[in-house]
Order: sequence, then structure tokens, then C-alpha cells
Amino acid sequence: NTLVDLVAAVEPSAVDALINEYEKLFDIAPEIAKGGPRHDSLRYQATIEIALERFLEAGNFGAFTTNFEDLGALKQLPGLAVQRLMSKGYGFGGEGDWKTSALLRIIKAMTEGLPGGTSFMEDYTYHFGPGEPKVLGAHMLEVCPTISTQRPRCEIHPLGIGGKDDPVRLVFNAQPAQGRVVGLMDLGDRFRIVSNDIEVVNPDKDLKSLPVACAVWKPAPTLATSAEAWIYAGGSHHTVLSTALDPEALTDFAQIAQVEHLRISDSTTIDGFQKEIRWNGAFFKLSSLT
Repeated sequence: NTLVDLVAAVEPSAVDALINEYEKLFDIAPEIAKGGPRHDSLRYQATIEIALERFLEAGNFGAFTTNFEDLGALKQLPGLAVQRLMSKGYGFGGEGDWKTSALLRIIKAMTEGLPGGTSFMEDYTYHFGPGEPKVLGAHMLEVCPTISTQRPRCEIHPLGIGGKDDPVRLVFNAQPAQGRVVGLMDLGDRFRIVSNDIEVVNPDKDLKSLPVACAVWKPAPTLATSAEAWIYAGGSHHTVLSTALDPEALTDFAQIAQVEHLRISDSTTIDGFQKEIRWNGAFFKLSSLT
């Protein structure tokens, strides 16, 4: 495919320069650092980054997706490459998720220059106790480093699916902050945005066995209520997590785009949320008739 051809055309000198940049930004695991036995794996991920960015620039594309079916002859699933491109403002969605990719690009543009960060995200698992219930968010590889202020670690680990070589990725924890997760759903005749106010917190313990970047958060008003409301809204599997996005700005965008926005916040009750869904359904149905 086109990307494979672009990867083959990347100059070694360009890869050398990017590796030097990585060394300034990340703590690189010894096995993939210069002189390490698996340094070629890091160089290959750098090659993907260069080739993919050239492809996006040539096509004037602001967002992209990946999936295993379209990797072709690529040796690795893009991991570090995707994380780097998200940090430059590109939208991304895993498994061909174009809606979340577009939404991420939109929110990146809305929050450019503001404190905080914005990333592709997915609920990985739920902690119901002991202690306060929380959500662990992550993805296979692709979490944007803008949501963290710590120096990321650049590591290589096996990936048990896809049939490709072990991919290189950045590993870090998200910086504690107020934020929100946002999903975009296709309802058939219109779109719906659902957001949940959250507080990103530090993990209760060191997540030594998790070989990917992650975020841990407390959803408003509670995990049980937010999860129930998200299900009633038909909330998406993938989301955008942002600690830079103001909730009023998201509401303004939804109004400009004429898209429904359901917000799950500290004041949310299931009874009220279900009524809002029904009221909005009637409003958008009537609006489509005018």
C-alpha cells in the first residue's frame, strides 16, 4: 500500500535525526536504545512516523485511523508514531474509528495553546473497590503524551494480536487534573455527543504490569451513575479524553454544529438524564421537519 512505499523511501539520515530527538524527549529502554539489541525496532517506528506524517501532509489530512487489516507489509502496528502525531495535533482513532478520529482533531483544534492535553482513549477496566471507584483508561498503544507532564518511557513489549513484530510505544501516566471524556455517536439520522466530567487522579499503586500509557479517573457524579447514563445515551466504546477542554466550549461547538450534546456531570441523575434524552429526541425530530 501507499504507506509501505513511503516507509521504504524514508532516508536513513531522517531517521537518525528523529532518533536524536527521541533521546532528548524520552527515557529510552536500553534494549532499543542506540547499541541495544533491538534498536532497529525503534528505528522502524521512527520510519513509520516520518512516512505517515509525509502522507498526511501531502493529502492535507488532519486525522487518520489504523487497523490490522490495512497494515499490509508494515512490520509493526504504529504505536510511538501515532502517539507522536497526536501530540502534533492530528486526530486518531483505533480500529478504523473515523468518528473518534475526527472528534479528536476537532478538540485538538479547539484547545490549541491551552493548558492540559487531549488524547484518544478507551475505558480499559473499572475499579469498584476497595476505596473509591475509578476508571482505568488506556489503549493498545495509542495514548497521546500531551495528557502527561512526566518524561515518557520509550519501551518495547509483545503484542499478542495482529501477527506483527513487537511495537515500540511511550509509557506514562496521565497528569492529575479536571477534565472530561467525550464520545461521538452516529444515530442513523443525526449525530450525538456525550461527555462525562471527570477528575484524573494518580493510580492507587504503581501499574508495573501495564505496558502502555494510561489515565485513571473518577467520573462524575459516581462510576455507577455515569456508566448507567453512558449506556442509556448509547455512548461510544472509544472516546476523547481532554484536560484542556472547557465544558462550555464543547456545548458551544455542539450548538454551532447543530449536534446533540448530553453532559454527565455532578448534578446528573438517571431520571433527569433519561428525560433529557427523550426531550432531545423530540426536538431534533421536529427540527428535521422544518
